[in-house]
Amino acid sequence: MRKAQKDQIKEFLELLKEAYYEIKKAIYQEENKRAMELLKQCREGAVWMESLIEKPEHRKIIFILEKYQKLLDRIYQIIEQSRLEEKDLVDRELYHILIELEERIEQDIKVRLEMVFLPYKASMWDSLESIWKAADQDPNCDAYVVPIPYYDKNPDGSFRKMHYEGKDYPEYVPITCYEEYDFKGRRPDIIWIHNPYDECNYVTSVHPFFFSKNLKQFTEQLIYVPYFILGEVNLKDTSAIDSIAHFCTVPGVFYADKVIVQSETVRQIYITALLKFVKKKKREYWENKIIGLGSPKWDKVINTKKEEVEIPKEWLQIIQKPDGSWKKVIFYNVSVGAFLQHNEKLLEKIKRVFEIFKEHKEEIALLWRPHPLLQATIESMRPELWETYKAILDQYRSEKWGIYDDTADFNRAVAISDAYYGDMSSVVQLYQIIEKPVVIQNPYI
Repeated sequence: MRKAQKDQIKEFLELLKEAYYEIKKAIYQEENKRAMELLKQCREGAVWMESLIEKPEHRKIIFILEKYQKLLDRIYQIIEQSRLEEKDLVDRELYHILIELEERIEQDIKVRLEMVFLPYKASMWDSLESIWKAADQDPNCDAYVVPIPYYDKNPDGSFRKMHYEGKDYPEYVPITCYEEYDFKGRRPDIIWIHNPYDECNYVTSVHPFFFSKNLKQFTEQLIYVPYFILGEVNLKDTSAIDSIAHFCTVPGVFYADKVIVQSETVRQIYITALLKFVKKKKREYWENKIIGLGSPKWDKVINTKKEEVEIPKEWLQIIQKPDGSWKKVIFYNVSVGAFLQHNEKLLEKIKRVFEIFKEHKEEIALLWRPHPLLQATIESMRPELWETYKAILDQYRSEKWGIYDDTADFNRAVAISDAYYGDMSSVVQLYQIIEKPVVIQNPYI
């Protein structure tokens, strides 16, 4: 049984106990009509409880409820027939049967949690996957993966194209369509999100129904897990903390009941940033909300092995040498932040990078995987640069000397690569975890 249902039953049982005192009072004050009305209401309530509980494993509870209803009928007849000499039956039996019912409900009804995971981009599913796996393997938990739609934004902030990536998840992940899950009716015990921005993202937006401030009303626990990894900066470096504070002060953090971050250091960064941003909340509030348990992205990147991933044939044609051995594979990343900072300079840098790697394609395979929101960012925030970027992209893909990876499986690219080259981003932290070389590009060199 769901926790919310059990809580509902227990709350109603408290009402029945309160009604017991009112029935007793009405009988001893000879307010027979009121006592009979209360008895009738209690019986209707018992029938309703029985409809919620009626399962083979709960037959002992059903038996007590039926006994309770029969006792209510007897007391009703006693009052109706004015056999007031038997009125002590209320004291003698009615309260005791309610206590017996309470003990049996607590003992026999086992609670099942219902969790809902709401990823929006399939390529970011790794930020929730290990949590979902643990929930899915728990016999007392029902875990649903419900990918949600999102929109690209126009420069004026209006919605453009809608995307739904429900078909892009691994085959072992059962998907529930967002149109088929009734949030209001089911009221999941826990909702997990990895998009914290609500309406505050300039590039994309999840459907407004899935804003954290709206989801909050449908669950007891809204939990936010970042889809990115932050750099582990020195806690004494206030300028470094200020530079990443914008990751901490977003709607998902404010509306969530809990926020799971990658480490104790990052937890302290969040707390420091939030105390500075929200003056009304005390440190204790944020210390209870922000939890440094680790990131599922670490779990995924560590557990994804090169030997176990499926590599497309067209990739192998670029990676393998004539003798079947592998070239060195370099993961090349272009980040959203770097593009917004360097603009045309970064486009020039990409061209130069391609020229160099093309010259060395016999020994090195370039795997270009730009940030999955890069295209939407350019179209929304740098539309004047879109045609130039598109020309670079189209030429790279048509020449086919390097790999272009826009698939949902980010970790496959990390697993088969030998090193990282590109902009500073959260991907760097993952390469450091698996101890692969990292080189940061400089658009001005």
